[in-house]
Amino acid sequence: MLDDGVGRSARSSMPDTDMDYTIVLPEPGAVRGCVVIRYTAAWRTVFFAESFGLSSLREQARRLLELLYDYEIDQNPIVFHVFSNGGFMLYRYMVELLHSHRQFGRLHVVGTIFDSAPGNRNVLGSVRALSTVLRPRTSPPLRYLALLLFAVLVFILRVLLYPATRFLHENHYDAMKSDPSLWPHLYLYSTVTP
Repeated sequence: MLDDGVGRSARSSMPDTDMDYTIVLPEPGAVRGCVVIRYTAAWRTVFFAESFGLSSLREQARRLLELLYDYEIDQNPIVFHVFSNGGFMLYRYMVELLHSHRQFGRLHVVGTIFDSAPGNRNVLGSVRALSTVLRPRTSPPLRYLALLLFAVLVFILRVLLYPATRFLHENHYDAMKSDPSLWPHLYLYSTVTP
């Protein structure tokens, strides 16, 4: 769906996934302007599959980049607006594709905005984020049990055993430290975010 406003935007979700995306296009006839891509991944994927080392977002990253060709905006300057854990995890795979596949390497990325991206091995922050997601849909006893299990498993797999498991699946934070991208990055953080 395209809406008129400060440019045009297409908001949709990918079939067979819970990933929502928004593509904001420049005003028609504008001489300058960037396509801004904002997206979120399904919370189940972010907190369970990716937290335990399954690369389930890799295919979603590829499909999101292919959408740029479907919308025929692959020649426009592109800015990624990466939000929170899910956006950061998905962006990691997008960067890998942008630098390893010839088709995607031709995209004209001019910058990335990291909006509340996660830190390194932030188990407490992950537990708080999962609690926020579970709060409206889960009874308190079940939510606390799920949070406890999640925290213990993530701590064991991603902190204690990470020196051995990183060879199987490097965490997103460490993978992005070697990001070869030359475009500018803007980091936005808040100290009041729950």
